[in-house]
Amino acid sequence: MSDADFTPLRVTYRVPRLGRTQILDWARANGYLVSGRGRMAPEVTEAFFAAHPEILEQASTFEMVRATARTPGASPEDYAWQEESRLGGIYTISFVRGLDEHEALRRLGAADENIRLIDDGDYTYPEGPQIITVRRIGDWTVAIEDCGWRGAQRETLDALSHDGGEAVAVLRHDYAQHHVAYAVDGRLITDINPGFPIHRQGADPDRLNRHLRELGIDPAADDSIDNPIPAALALAGRITGIVVTPQHLRRPVLGAAIPGSSF
Repeated sequence: MSDADFTPLRVTYRVPRLGRTQILDWARANGYLVSGRGRMAPEVTEAFFAAHPEILEQASTFEMVRATARTPGASPEDYAWQEESRLGGIYTISFVRGLDEHEALRRLGAADENIRLIDDGDYTYPEGPQIITVRRIGDWTVAIEDCGWRGAQRETLDALSHDGGEAVAVLRHDYAQHHVAYAVDGRLITDINPGFPIHRQGADPDRLNRHLRELGIDPAADDSIDNPIPAALALAGRITGIVVTPQHLRRPVLGAAIPGSSF
């Protein structure tokens, strides 16, 4: 699929020129479940406009591209569940080919004494242990970091993919920059900001462009992506052939509680 073979799905949002608190207060008073963090859900903003048509004249607009599958394979729609999951606003999912679960944990920084079954009562806390769970899915070991980003660090990716392996890391960080990073045989191939995919680096920054096009993203365009985390997870799915589901978050499962972590 070439850059000229599709038209990206563009969505337009209206932004009121008033305080965020005013919209939050109205939404809560009218039965909407809203958070004080992150971007306001479009349906909440639209409902606010409908209730206050006089504000429409003061609203500014902006346009984004919504990633969606254009060919068979992993799709952003497969990850609609993650916003409401236990994963929260900061997590890393690492896909590792060539290592079993124990060795993947070791290369993520866990000592053997840290490795144990992780259950529903285990969470990452400030100044407490960092929780990582692992499970085997097909030919890959999938590690999920609770409020952590070890797997997305350059040196960790190198270690996870060393000796002929592959590693893909998806970092969601609501207060910093999201990442999708792909490494082969100890070498970072491509690192992409899924919110602004034109921002790519690595030994071969264009290696994953075919997958971006398959998700309706023009890798040569300076576009902002409306659904960066579902797009990032779908991109990882197209590299690995794996789609993570809510069932893969079930506990108890093998993992590690690495002491001395903080965030």
